[in-house]
Amino acid sequence: MITIAFLNRNYGNVVDLEEFHNHISSTSSTEELLDFCRKKSLHGIPHVFKNNEDDFYNFRRRIANKFEVNFHDVFIVGSANLGFSPHKGTEFSLDSDIDVAIVSNALFDRIMLDIRQYQMELRRNRRTVSERELKSYHRFLEYSAIGWIRPDLLPLSFKISEIKNDWFDFFNSISSGSSEVGNYQVSAGVFKNYNYLENYTFSSILSVKEQLNAKAA
Repeated sequence: MITIAFLNRNYGNVVDLEEFHNHISSTSSTEELLDFCRKKSLHGIPHVFKNNEDDFYNFRRRIANKFEVNFHDVFIVGSANLGFSPHKGTEFSLDSDIDVAIVSNALFDRIMLDIRQYQMELRRNRRTVSERELKSYHRFLEYSAIGWIRPDLLPLSFKISEIKNDWFDFFNSISSGSSEVGNYQVSAGVFKNYNYLENYTFSSILSVKEQLNAKAA
């Protein structure tokens, strides 16, 4: 059994992965499950910054200043936040990435302006991409439709000409021991607003619940 601890941000007790799964499985009320999702996945000090609240603030502020958003709009999500991955059943480790979610309608729209121009050029056949890149771009558009921009899914040609210097180089510059977060690789995406982030996070919790219920059946 994998036992991975993280801080319960309301009561100060330690909860492991098994208890996390048990709570999801036993919760029948959607409202209660959403409340659990908010408390554990979107609220409080992330696992990677446990006992280092000042570093968490400085890390968020560094990203917020770069992209001209409020530091409250910078979240750490996934295993770096919980201390484990509910889907994979693996603990957060040095091999894990730091997943950052920036919540900003203005930044979302700013990036989509570049995407719109790129899309128009594709339609006019002024750009050529491989079949593999096109498939990745279609995935990018699918995520964008649910309010989440994932620059890692953009075709390589787009990354180099429009995004690389302003996005990937920045997050590489705060990875691998070069910022408050320590020796981890930092990656990020942009959510159009908080509701999109919450809905996506909650859908992940529901997916875990469905998997657990299927195993128990």
